[in-house]
Amino acid sequence: MEKLASVLWKPAGSTDADFASALLATAPELAKRGAARLRIDVVDDAVAAGTAVRVGSMDPPKDAVVFYWLDEGDLRGPIEAILAEVASRVETFLVVESEPVPNTEHVAPPAERTPGFNLVTCIEPKDGMSYAEFVHHWHTEHRRCALETQSTFAYVRNEIVRAYGEDAPPWAAIVEESFPIEALTDPRVWYRWEGSEEQFRRNRKWMIESCLAFLALDRVESHPMSEYVFER
Repeated sequence: MEKLASVLWKPAGSTDADFASALLATAPELAKRGAARLRIDVVDDAVAAGTAVRVGSMDPPKDAVVFYWLDEGDLRGPIEAILAEVASRVETFLVVESEPVPNTEHVAPPAERTPGFNLVTCIEPKDGMSYAEFVHHWHTEHRRCALETQSTFAYVRNEIVRAYGEDAPPWAAIVEESFPIEALTDPRVWYRWEGSEEQFRRNRKWMIESCLAFLALDRVESHPMSEYVFER
């Protein structure tokens, strides 16, 4: 089977709440059309407080990502057709998943909102860096940095194999990191403060330096979203 990620943009004039409701309502039909292990990340009212931590230059920014598995990616047509009924733009990517930190602590019942929030980040290598160097730093140095400095309880890497649309952004990967909801507004929770101001500053500095070492920061698109898992 192959894993796909469909990135969505809401229609002009639609509120976050209305778009999220319409998108989540498509889940039964997506499953009927073959979308296995369906998971939807979407901007909704539950993450409204995270506006300050949104990063990106795309206008408009992405509003949701739908992850699912098919026997082969070429069968995605019926899935994309359903998504296009509720979204103004759909860009689908074939991805390879790795899961350094599975969510074992905050698992919600099927179709219910996962506690906390998902930071969904689309990334590219920094200019002048080879793809091999990018992957090496991401999977080794940055992995260690992320796990030691942040309060994440889940971490999923979706390395992009190819984009199906000619106008798709040239991202290399889509990363999901799950945080406690308090991290939306408190950077000390985000960086695993644990009562030490020195540790907080050290963790944040290490993360910034690691990102500078391998990411094209001017092209990062990072947005907090709510996660809904329909099938594991």
